[in-house]
Amino acid sequence: MGFMVDTQDEGGGGDHSWGCLRTLIRRKQVDSSSNGETGIHPQLAKALTFPHLIAIGVGSTIGAGVYILVGTVAREHSGPALAFSFLIAGISAALSAFCYAELSSRFPSAGSAYHYSYICIGEGVAWLIGWALILEYTIGGSTVARGISPNLAMIFGGEDSLPSILSRHQIPGLDIVVDPCAAVLVLVVTGLLCIGVKESTFAQGIVTTANVFVMLFVIVVGSYLCFKTGWVGYELPTGYFPYGVDGMLTGSATVFFAYIGFDTVASMAEEVKKPQRDLPLGIGLSLLLSCLLYMMVSVVIVGLVPYYAMDPDTPISSAFSSHGMQWAAYLITLGAVMALCSVLMGSILPQPRILMAMARDGLLPSFFSNVNQRTQVPINGTVITGCCAANLAFFMDVSQLAGMVSVGTLVAFTMVAVSVLIVRYVPPDEVPLPSSLQERICSVPFQSGEENSSSHVETSIRSTQPLLYETNASILEKQEAQGGWILNKENRRKLAGWSIMFTCTGNFLLSYAASSFHLPGLLRYSLCGVGGLFLLVGLIVLSCLDQDDARHSFGHSGGFICPFVPLLPIVCILINMYLLVNLGAGTWARVSVWLFIGVLVYIFYGRRNSALVNAVYVPTAHTEEISPTSRDSLA
Repeated sequence: MGFMVDTQDEGGGGDHSWGCLRTLIRRKQVDSSSNGETGIHPQLAKALTFPHLIAIGVGSTIGAGVYILVGTVAREHSGPALAFSFLIAGISAALSAFCYAELSSRFPSAGSAYHYSYICIGEGVAWLIGWALILEYTIGGSTVARGISPNLAMIFGGEDSLPSILSRHQIPGLDIVVDPCAAVLVLVVTGLLCIGVKESTFAQGIVTTANVFVMLFVIVVGSYLCFKTGWVGYELPTGYFPYGVDGMLTGSATVFFAYIGFDTVASMAEEVKKPQRDLPLGIGLSLLLSCLLYMMVSVVIVGLVPYYAMDPDTPISSAFSSHGMQWAAYLITLGAVMALCSVLMGSILPQPRILMAMARDGLLPSFFSNVNQRTQVPINGTVITGCCAANLAFFMDVSQLAGMVSVGTLVAFTMVAVSVLIVRYVPPDEVPLPSSLQERICSVPFQSGEENSSSHVETSIRSTQPLLYETNASILEKQEAQGGWILNKENRRKLAGWSIMFTCTGNFLLSYAASSFHLPGLLRYSLCGVGGLFLLVGLIVLSCLDQDDARHSFGHSGGFICPFVPLLPIVCILINMYLLVNLGAGTWARVSVWLFIGVLVYIFYGRRNSALVNAVYVPTAHTEEISPTSRDSLA
């Protein structure tokens, strides 16, 4: 095996097929944002501190979910056990948050899940995640903006109380209802984000603080009313679980998406002053605060009104109205508007950073990587994102497309968990350097016997590219310790890699079989058995294997370390895959169209313009000898 130039000179036949495949699994450096063959990329401002991250995290998480979801979920799924549904969903989201916390502190650069996947898994998976996240943030922002105008109208007295220029209108002859208010709000938020990240985060902090005070009002005043009336919502003959434990778990799956705002914190990693300390704290505390607020509001609202009598559209304000507090409805509606505005900012904020990260890597035009010198924000990506979201919010009722948002989120969560397993067991042991350094690479005396486990270079087009060095490794090495045979480093990595693949395959089969009630019973149970076996074998093998020593130096050290590996990431993958399988055929059909467009863009542009075209992969241990300036780009 050996290290070679990764080139696009793909000859005929098998070489061409292998060359296309190799582009999908090539991986980039840890800090490629500040080191590239095309020169130094402009960096974003290091302006954010821990309080800013809490404002972003809580503001992006606590949205309309708490003002609307509590009624629907309580009526249809959870009943009085609504708080338990929020607790279980919060714990499930925390599994992904642990994975994000480790990777964001190891690789503190813009791009979030796209960036982590590109470092740990490969270009193909990273591209699909980045492409899916673009869809998620655009549709998510448009959906939120569409929900603001009706709530805003309620504050001014009713549905038709907004000025005519801002109120909704149906275009004559067309089944299209335009929403100028939604479009204006998106453009205002876009303008605010262009001013600077510190300024926009300060504004989001003010809005989030106002929303939290409204929720505290609901909790305190609602608790007083509950004690006064005897918590009538819990004194029911149907018991605490009217729909059974299954109903409570279904409610958990429904409210899971009320917690997904913490990935916005991870996307801001490059702009954090002390990322190793502040990013894990920001992710963890914003999720904890959101979970506590959700649960306390749920306990109070269920105590005020029996679950079957809740208004599915305005559960909180109608609960207070039923106790003679009409004025509280206006305050709660104001809180809903504040929450939606904060989530709108959180939806638009990450996408320019995703676009910028993809452009830095050459997968999108460099237009998106431009950073304004004065404000130090990706101005082009922010404007394009805002204009697209504003157009969607103006012309389309995108609520039917809301399921597409979940695909991007869950796929990103899944790949982040897989990336944690890769970092711990099979971290990349070679890095790409510019082909201009090939002469220096050839002059470095690589030692025979060094190990290399990167499959995309060890077998790549031997006929056209020279080997830089040869290795010989036995499959097993006999050692005196404990008098047995143990795996050498290379084969331990291979076994770990196969085990990770087995766990992912088992998770998918188990999730699919558990959700496919239309399958014949024998086939369904067989798939469950095979999936469970794969999952169990992979988990046992990974638990028995030693984690790779290189994990201590891969990426930036001194940050958060995800606990309970490999169990926690594997459970995280299982939960996210189960939710993905249950999104429905219609959602997957629409997402498939978007992903197919993304594949075409990658084939005709990204693959050929990637910053890794003609990169030379060398052992991590030798990078300083070859290119001392690359030290900052490595851990």
